[in-house]
Amino acid sequence: MHRLDRELQEYALSLNDYEILVNLSESQDRRMRMSDLAEATIQSRSRLSHQISRMEAKGLVTREECHDDRRGTFAVLTDEGWETIQRVAPHHVAGVREHFVDQLADDQLEGLVAAYEPIVEQLKKLR
Repeated sequence: MHRLDRELQEYALSLNDYEILVNLSESQDRRMRMSDLAEATIQSRSRLSHQISRMEAKGLVTREECHDDRRGTFAVLTDEGWETIQRVAPHHVAGVREHFVDQLADDQLEGLVAAYEPIVEQLKKLR
């Protein structure tokens, strides 16, 4: 993970930045409620708020009020954030393959999937 984080630094991103960009890019209208984003990225709301502030300063995301709930706030991917994830994703995926996936044989990968499947299913129930 440290290696992947270092590789993302070449694009002025951290692994946390990248994870947020991915979540927003895959969300409807490229936006998520801050509370949902905190849950998706396994961060406290306070930590996520600080992270979003740093990303706002880079022009990657903005915050918007939730008109249905005055207490709610959305994190929204900007055009610059979208362009960044489009540019960086192929390099990050290549790094994940190089450092992790390609180091395992097919049967080892299948074993990992089988081992983690019950854990993932249990975590889905807890949401």
